[in-house]
Amino acid sequence: GVLDLMQKLLSRHFINYSRILTGFMVESSQAVPKKDLSKEIPKSYDPKEVESKWYDWWVSQGYFKPLSAAEKKEQGKEDMKNYTILIPPPNVTGALHVGHVLFVAVQDCMIRWKRMKGFNTVWIPGTDHAGIATQSVVERELMKKEKLRREDLGREEFVKKVWQWREQKGGHILNQLHQLGASVDWGRTFFTMDDDRAKAVAESFCIMFERGHIYRKHRLVNWCCALQTAISDIEVDYVELDKPTDLFVPGYEKKIEFGTLTHFLYKIKGEETTIEVATTRLETMLGDTAVAVHPEDERYKHLIGKELIHPFHPDRKMVIVADSELVDMKFGTGAVKITPAHDPNDYNCGVKHNLEFINILDENGNINVNGGETFKGMKRFDARKLVYKELDKLGLIKGKKPHKMSIATCSRTKDIIEPILKPQWYVDCKEMAARAVKVVKDKELVIIPENFEDTWFSWLENIKDWCISRQLWWGHRIPAYLCKIPGKIDEPDTRNQEHWVCGKTYEEALEKAATKFGVEKEKIELSQDEDVLDTWYSSGLLPFSACGWPNKEHPDYDQFFPSDLLETGHDILFFWVARMVMMTLYLTDKLPFKTVYLHNIIKDSNGQKMSKAKGNVVDPLDIIKGCSLEKLIEKMKESNLSEKEIKKGELVKKKEFPDGIMECGSDALRFSILSYLSQGRSINLDIKRIIGYRLFCNKLWNALKFGLLYIPQDFKPKKLSEIYDKLSMTDKWILSRLNVAIKHVNDCFEAFRLGEIIQGVYDFWLYEYCDIYLEAIKPILYTISEGKEETEEVNLVRNVIFYCLREGLKLTHPFMPFLTEELYQRMPGEKDSESITIAKYPEFTKELQKDELSQQMDLIMQVVKAIRSMMATLNILPKFNPEAIIVAKDESQKQQIAPYLELISTLAKCGKIEISEPKEEGFEDTVMQIVSPSLELFLKVKGSIDIDLEMKRQTKKLGQLEKALTGIQKKMSVANYETKVPEDIRKANQEKKEQTEEEIKTIKKCLQDLQKISKQINLLEKLCRNLNDQ
Repeated sequence: GVLDLMQKLLSRHFINYSRILTGFMVESSQAVPKKDLSKEIPKSYDPKEVESKWYDWWVSQGYFKPLSAAEKKEQGKEDMKNYTILIPPPNVTGALHVGHVLFVAVQDCMIRWKRMKGFNTVWIPGTDHAGIATQSVVERELMKKEKLRREDLGREEFVKKVWQWREQKGGHILNQLHQLGASVDWGRTFFTMDDDRAKAVAESFCIMFERGHIYRKHRLVNWCCALQTAISDIEVDYVELDKPTDLFVPGYEKKIEFGTLTHFLYKIKGEETTIEVATTRLETMLGDTAVAVHPEDERYKHLIGKELIHPFHPDRKMVIVADSELVDMKFGTGAVKITPAHDPNDYNCGVKHNLEFINILDENGNINVNGGETFKGMKRFDARKLVYKELDKLGLIKGKKPHKMSIATCSRTKDIIEPILKPQWYVDCKEMAARAVKVVKDKELVIIPENFEDTWFSWLENIKDWCISRQLWWGHRIPAYLCKIPGKIDEPDTRNQEHWVCGKTYEEALEKAATKFGVEKEKIELSQDEDVLDTWYSSGLLPFSACGWPNKEHPDYDQFFPSDLLETGHDILFFWVARMVMMTLYLTDKLPFKTVYLHNIIKDSNGQKMSKAKGNVVDPLDIIKGCSLEKLIEKMKESNLSEKEIKKGELVKKKEFPDGIMECGSDALRFSILSYLSQGRSINLDIKRIIGYRLFCNKLWNALKFGLLYIPQDFKPKKLSEIYDKLSMTDKWILSRLNVAIKHVNDCFEAFRLGEIIQGVYDFWLYEYCDIYLEAIKPILYTISEGKEETEEVNLVRNVIFYCLREGLKLTHPFMPFLTEELYQRMPGEKDSESITIAKYPEFTKELQKDELSQQMDLIMQVVKAIRSMMATLNILPKFNPEAIIVAKDESQKQQIAPYLELISTLAKCGKIEISEPKEEGFEDTVMQIVSPSLELFLKVKGSIDIDLEMKRQTKKLGQLEKALTGIQKKMSVANYETKVPEDIRKANQEKKEQTEEEIKTIKKCLQDLQKISKQINLLEKLCRNLNDQ
């Protein structure tokens, strides 16, 4: 009945969900025209224009779809290796924030790299139904808009509302993936509550139930009153309190005090004596059924076995029991109140001594009838105050004092967790966890970074059984059925596992019940468990359920399971990763994946975790497309946040983005996010950094645009092997540097050092190709614009430019897919691939590796940078073309530099350069700088600057630097500096100190030289005046 109805609802609404998906998919059969690039390349980079149209074309061409086994055979590609990544399914609760961009960027660059390396790749996308989160969001919206609770609607109507909400909101995440360029195979999109995943959930539950690894138990659970459901141990956070502290608790207008210990008395029945106990949760005394003491405690030995009088329940049996495990004689009064139904330690004591278990709380956290008429219906923390007042009236309060303690809170709602007795379903994890430990120790499963292995072992070796029941309406209904059979089970007990059967369908459960109890089906009445499964249960099956399991004949199960890489945040290592490993090994006898790569956690610029409630969440589309401050605030107001959260978020937005967010594009966002991976465990996101990489995109744009000026559209590049011997040193150098970058990127990909990749790619384009090579060859290319006859040198340079652009764009494609495709398609001549997406990734070429050229260019650039630095320090404009003299004391250095004086002049933007032997004269009117111990530079400054004015400027700057240095030294000389100040700050201070000292040294030397020139000028002027006087 109910199960059938739920299945119909899920099936019907999943069709609608699929329709949402198709809005962001273009099937191969649909022809999408290639982007028209016939018009002249625009003057500047426009991310909106560049990133338009490419994605739909890629999808329509089937670039993201893998070849099936049959297709591989047809095409003679049986040896083509498969490479699979399963997307960590985003919660289908509205949107990805910018923190989620990291997993998209990392996984997409990995899958694009492997695709270009010739692998048969598939990246499987999907979303998670997110039981608690989604139900909470819909409940809040229902209350905000219709003033209704889910109970007002009933289960069936509420579930309909959730599906309707998903139809309205569900496409946003998929649109974000589309905008970010995620090269997923949309045809394999899953939803954790679609029909195929529902079959896998039911099948797995039945297998584990029948093998005894899922069992029913009536025990204490972590109860969240705000959510009205049990949660697992790893969904509980702990707040450490050192003193009395007021905390916000959902459902209370005023904050509640915690961090105190209340002492009170119990009277001993039939005597005038009392026993003193203490508690941090005074309201729980309403459920007390005993007081425990240590059996060897001389103070209480004579009281063991005696009865106590409960002040509010005088008819309740309360006894004093001896318990050496629970009681520490030296702590407190040495007597411990026992509430078996509301404390884990007391529960064990209650079982041991056969005490009564009295639950005093309902599911809302209010005192129930067992708490007594005086307190019935009160909120638990309001009851705490009244209990204190009533005990005080009876003269039983001994006082209240500060107490250090740890408060258990719900990780989602921040509500105070209440241990409550509930019959629930559990997974016996011990054997599965041991196997998960073994595969990591044996290196069958690799965890990167390796330091997380210790965390893995620690958690799994101390694992507790997993409570998988959730008291929700949204989720996978537990496929377990309670049996009522006249004459056999007249009154079914939900706590008794023997009264339960499981089944993938109602009919199957009925068959199993008939077999189990030996009765006809017609005599059996089944009722399905009202609870749903923990969301992480269905997510734990995804490595194989996404590939068709339990249908082991499904082609994807054979071809793409297990997957190769699981990439996710380290914060869900246990929530998800460990459970996938345990469940996959248990149900398939295979590892779910070969490698686990755990990425950093992105926080806001202040190091705060991103949260909608804090108002510091940023939609990646707002960075990609740009967004005004007004629009950012408007979007918050349209959300289901409370008024308080909206006001808080508005202040954050005004502080962080006073001018809104500049349009940066997907490529700059991806590149920037990946660049953070060289940092530690957390990332403080700075929008300015993303804007900086947008400027880098513009640099690439201009690099190609410059190349197009000098390379004709019908250009046919020659093979490098045919022309290499004719190339100049500069040409060979840039080819060698590109080759180094190619090796660096491929090596780092293999080792998952993605942050280093970004730096390597950035350095090649910006500092080597643009800043050095393009500047070096401009005089050669400018001969074309001057109308001179083209030389062989020009054609050689064209080939090198073409090769660097083509291979450099391929190298960059996994990180910047849109820009690289646009520029690749705009390149002249015939392409080596119809799309850069499927072009062959660059490989290291040993013949192009010329380390000696790198050393030579490094030496040349030392001189260039020295000239640039001196000109900048002295405020000499390039138009003055100051001449320079290089003094080389080392003959080998002289020989390396001498042929390239013109190149140095070009790169330094200065005048004539000559090279000289060390000598005493000939350096008049110059400022000297030591480039290296064997290399000195003399820059002729007379006529380029006002000497006296420059001396004043340099003297002023020297004073500022010396003052700054004093400040840094003062910071570094404080007491316990090495132990109190974080290492990163100490390192930054040291670097700043060294940099300032170097600047001071340079300016002092500069002033000495300027003073010499000034004296010479003054002497010359005096001589001229004397001559005039004569």
